[in-house]
Amino acid sequence: MTALHLVRPLRGCCRVWRLQGIIGSSCKFAISNCQTSRLWFSTSTHVPDRKMEELLRKTVAPLPSYETRDKSPPPPESHSVEFMNFYRSLETEQRTEFLERLSQDYGVDHKGASELAGKLLETQLRDVATILQVEDRLRYSLTPRYRQLLSHISRVEGGVKFLVDLRAHVIEITSSKASDSPHLRDLNGTLKGLLSEWFSVGLLKLERITWQSPCDLLQKISQYEAVHPVRNWTDIKRRVGPYRRCYAFTHASMPGEPLVVLHVALTEEIANNIQSIVREFATLDAVEDASKIQAAIFYSISSTQAGLQGVELGNYIIKRVVRELQSEFPHIAQFSSLSPIPGFTAWLQGMLGSSRGGGGGGGGGTISGADLLSEQEWREVEETMGVSPGAPALDALRRLLATGDWHRSERLTRSLEPALMRLCAWYLYGEKRRGYALNPVANFHLHNGATMWRLNWDADTSPRGVANSCGIMVNYRYFLTETAANSASYMQGKVVTASDLVLALVAQFQQNSKL
Repeated sequence: MTALHLVRPLRGCCRVWRLQGIIGSSCKFAISNCQTSRLWFSTSTHVPDRKMEELLRKTVAPLPSYETRDKSPPPPESHSVEFMNFYRSLETEQRTEFLERLSQDYGVDHKGASELAGKLLETQLRDVATILQVEDRLRYSLTPRYRQLLSHISRVEGGVKFLVDLRAHVIEITSSKASDSPHLRDLNGTLKGLLSEWFSVGLLKLERITWQSPCDLLQKISQYEAVHPVRNWTDIKRRVGPYRRCYAFTHASMPGEPLVVLHVALTEEIANNIQSIVREFATLDAVEDASKIQAAIFYSISSTQAGLQGVELGNYIIKRVVRELQSEFPHIAQFSSLSPIPGFTAWLQGMLGSSRGGGGGGGGGTISGADLLSEQEWREVEETMGVSPGAPALDALRRLLATGDWHRSERLTRSLEPALMRLCAWYLYGEKRRGYALNPVANFHLHNGATMWRLNWDADTSPRGVANSCGIMVNYRYFLTETAANSASYMQGKVVTASDLVLALVAQFQQNSKL
């Protein structure tokens, strides 16, 4: 018989042991659950990886052997649709991972290509037929596996648009340095090659956009306008109305989707400002008088699809539109752009920041910020702004250019005009990247064979125009009998064809800057 004074402690101990047992079981259960939960979480985070691999194995067929390359049956259309739907379901980071995996694991068979390259070297003393066959085998072996998938995707409904958007994402990844994969760059090249074939000029349709065009097409034209934003429906009505033309390239595989859009103003003379083209509405309901149409001004060209970057479309649409206008108005002989100059103000800011020396100084072959204006021009700027010569004047001018406030002062505007005009002429004519014009718009028109014809002061007084190019615009003139020769000179010899007016401004810059 147990003593009473021992029973109570024993009962307490039993309760403790029982409680400890319950707690222990609960802890074991909780730990087990946590481990299971961790295992499930770990597995679940890899589900997309596993799904990616399964999807790619299913949809990217092995490259048929050389002998059966023309005999292999195409994969079911459902594979292409499944690939497209899966890609659309991914988040941005997952898409990057997916494309990296596609381009690296399903690209070229490098080992097989190397072996064939070795065989090609061995056959150099053989007959020509043998060499050509080995070369053809090698060429085929350099085809990425995923190229077949891309080709099959292009044949399903919405497939071409999907691939255009896919390339836009690849370009975004590579340009933003989100990935430095060389395989991804190769995928970009493959897509560009395919899209260049599918969007060759012979497969494009030129459409004139009018007020009677479908509403959704007019809305897209408005939304895609990248040069001079459309403000309202009245604005777009005028841009497709009398004395105006709007054309777009479309493709049968992307119905209702303009690829590149060109706006044209029909005028009596070559326009020297954009205000008269896009901000005046006097001609909204006018009846065109053909005798008043002596010039065609290309004032806006916009590429609407980021995925078609590098695919030649813009130069072709200008040539096609010129033919259309010549057919409608045989007497027109003047064709010119009225182009913005993006990047000029940023370049000028960089030049002004290159020196902290006093105004009017400098010399030799190096351009400093102080050399950009003459001594007289610096004095006028200093007096107008009420600042001391040298670094204070430079800093004050940079601040005014950054805010655009200089344009509100008639005196300052008059003082800066000569300097800014010759600086802009040099920026367009003399600043180069790999021997070609640094400014992308200049490079585009010079590539097309245009002549850098005239710079226009106060041509775009909008806040955007003042901020980007100090309000200056440029005419690139298309002399139709000279464009082919000009284009060849530029592309092969890097020669910029410019008028005497532009060359005179360039000479002033060189003299003032002692170049």
